[in-house]
Amino acid sequence: MDKKQIEYKILELKDEYLQLQHNLEKLEYVKGNIAPLEKRLSEIEEELNSLNQLLRKIAGQTQK
Repeated sequence: MDKKQIEYKILELKDEYLQLQHNLEKLEYVKGNIAPLEKRLSEIEEELNSLNQLLRKIAGQTQK
């Protein structure tokens, strides 16, 4: 992945994360099953962390 692809993927994941948070709040309000949403939120957090590390690595390489 190049820098632009990583940045785009990060934006997509952030958007999905915000949507899931909103859905989670709705499900909590109606006492719905929130476990799958919590699991996906956790997965997104891990993926964002990984992509941000990769982005920092790429940025460090281009500065040298």
